[in-house]
Amino acid sequence: MGGTGDPTGIDRGTRTRGGIGESTPRPDGVLKVTGEFAYSSDMWHEDMLWGHTLRSTLAHAEIVSIDIAEALATPGVHAVLTHDDLPAAVKNYGLEIQDTPALARGKVRHHGEPVALVAADHPETARRAAARIRIGYRELPVVTDEASALAPGAPLVHEHRTDHHAGHVPHPNIVHRQPVVRGDAEAAAARAAVVVRGEYVFGMQDQAFLGPESGLAVPAEDGGVDLYVATQWLHADRRQIAPVLGLPEDKVRMTLSGIGGAFGGREDLSMQIHACLLALRTGRPVKMVYNRFESFFGHVHRHPARLRYEHGATRDGRLTHVKCRIVLDGGAYASSSPAVVGNAASLGVGPYVVDDVDIEAVALYTNNPPCGAMRGFGAVQACFAYEAQMDKLAAGLGMDPVEFRRINAMEQGSVLPTGQIVDSPAPVAELLRRVKARPLPPERQWETAGERPDVRALPGGLSNTTHGEGVVRGVGYAVGIKNVGFSEGFDDYSTARVRIEVVGGEPVAVVHTAMAEVGQGGVTVHAQIARTELGVARVTIQPADTRVGSAGSTSASRQTYVTGGAVKHACEAVREKVLELGRRRFGPYHPAWATAELLLEDGKVVTDGGEVLAALADVLEGESVEAELEWRHRPTEPFDLRTGQGNGHVQYSFAAHRAVVEVDTELGLVKVVELACAQDVGKALNPLSVEGQIQGGTTQGLGIAVMEEIVVDPVTAKVRNPSFTDYLIPTILDTPAIPVDVLELADDHAPYGLRGVGEAPTLSSTPAVLAAIRNATGLELNRTPVRPEHLTDT
Repeated sequence: MGGTGDPTGIDRGTRTRGGIGESTPRPDGVLKVTGEFAYSSDMWHEDMLWGHTLRSTLAHAEIVSIDIAEALATPGVHAVLTHDDLPAAVKNYGLEIQDTPALARGKVRHHGEPVALVAADHPETARRAAARIRIGYRELPVVTDEASALAPGAPLVHEHRTDHHAGHVPHPNIVHRQPVVRGDAEAAAARAAVVVRGEYVFGMQDQAFLGPESGLAVPAEDGGVDLYVATQWLHADRRQIAPVLGLPEDKVRMTLSGIGGAFGGREDLSMQIHACLLALRTGRPVKMVYNRFESFFGHVHRHPARLRYEHGATRDGRLTHVKCRIVLDGGAYASSSPAVVGNAASLGVGPYVVDDVDIEAVALYTNNPPCGAMRGFGAVQACFAYEAQMDKLAAGLGMDPVEFRRINAMEQGSVLPTGQIVDSPAPVAELLRRVKARPLPPERQWETAGERPDVRALPGGLSNTTHGEGVVRGVGYAVGIKNVGFSEGFDDYSTARVRIEVVGGEPVAVVHTAMAEVGQGGVTVHAQIARTELGVARVTIQPADTRVGSAGSTSASRQTYVTGGAVKHACEAVREKVLELGRRRFGPYHPAWATAELLLEDGKVVTDGGEVLAALADVLEGESVEAELEWRHRPTEPFDLRTGQGNGHVQYSFAAHRAVVEVDTELGLVKVVELACAQDVGKALNPLSVEGQIQGGTTQGLGIAVMEEIVVDPVTAKVRNPSFTDYLIPTILDTPAIPVDVLELADDHAPYGLRGVGEAPTLSSTPAVLAAIRNATGLELNRTPVRPEHLTDT
């Protein structure tokens, strides 16, 4: 079509390829698998120095003295900083409670707490100089568990609390307490035909991302600093960093660098403040990169937990009541413990209908390593316990465990223990039906005709410890419920800036957000949304930074929902501006500009009937159209501090698993043969990415079931296994087949009907594996991870 708007030559519009619903390849995929992707640890700057953090060797001690003279005298050292060198009145930071010192002052509260910083011209020089810092400690008693934290006269981890939770907790060593009370659990217990009780222990899990913490801080001429860093939330980082540096936020400019995984472990600060302090002190760029040992101390972990449950049911299999107490170990600093408590309490019954509940969840301050966000965020620990209870109840009633769950499954319209009505699809029974209906994998797969056994298919694998004798198969089921997005009244929003312009004769969309791409595929989905809404083939995703408004954290399965919603909202605004431009330029030449519903498809303006009215390049005629908008999901509200009632969550996601295991009962070895999953995703914006998220979450659940645990000495509170030699994660040889069944039942309240995907499979995979091992062995197995000695009683 010519620039005059002459309607001759009209044809039918074609749909833009690469939009939502397609398995569009990741733009960074090839670079990552070929080793060419630039991660944060690959950054370089001319004349840069290297930073290193000296950490405490004790878990609880008074700092009596610090002598930095020998470190300062080391050739190549440019700066040594301690707490006394912090430049501002604000010395602490924290996501919600500002209780974490940038550098320890007077006391250390956990093993590995930062005490001093060194900047030098070589990383080994910085490490050697840090080793020459002399710190005098006076060791103090440690608090390591519920008994020691709440005992009369217990040492207080934080002596003078003033945070907003301090007024409602029964003890200063409790970070936060959240009850959920509905109905009368005591009276309901009297109606139960069967009552089961259990106490469960959930181990401390590490996020175990492959890219360690790293970043580059560059001092600026205006007295500010530019920080290039691997993080999950740029604006929250800046909000915490700037006060400690004594700078206004606009002088702390942040740009996201390449991230090698996160899973919650990058939501808190690690080296950000330290690198900036050293850069501002030396006037030189400073790079910091943790090794794996440092990484174990440099970020929060998943809360270990002790959970005590009581469930009751009628003879026909209806739940009568649930009572539970969930105790989460938050470690030395609060991090996101209050929100984790809220999740554990509000989701502590699981995806079941029960009218009478009495739940209490607390997080403790201890001298153990700080714990905070990790995939599943409080719902994982609860799911492990309540699903074990559901199996116990089914056995006590003589019922099939899947049928028992189906009888009690929630659905759309069900009322949660918090009083919130589930107002979108909740296909819990259908998910269970699907995983149970799936054919079981063949038994004894290690047997091959006329050949030696394939040991890779046996428990113990290539260690060649068994050839099939004493191997027993087990099958187990589990289902879980996870909230999506930030909850409890948090103002959960995201910002997107979208521009459309003509480049080289073609329309191009440019999308700019501050979303942290940590591997979840947001950059892929944002391009798909822009193609769908603006009808352009070419989309440029600009680097995430603080030049655009906040996108919130890449956590809580929220980014596709919230930042995807912001991108969609901004694209819609741009589209309307483009169509208005077209109406002004070409309206007189064709009545459809005024009467038809108009769309942008395949670089053209088309009617809803497919008639092409103009090329986008002709409409724009060298102009660019831009919109920057915020987008919010529906508001939530805080839970009542006495009853836990309230509409605390905006959306729920559901997943079910069936685990098939083979166990060598003599050696205590477990081989997970298959871990099938069914999950409702609302709308699969990128089906391949959705399947990958489900398989990844499932694998992390497998890890905590049979191998992953940070082991903390109960006497000294020191970490015993801060390395991938001793902290084991599943490899490709440990990971079973993970067939995935995806349901797409739209949530009408969400963009495109989507539902957050990434966390739900982490919940139910763990209890499914434990259930399968119980089925094979007949053992109760009330802790994770299951170790060989738990199966052999040795």
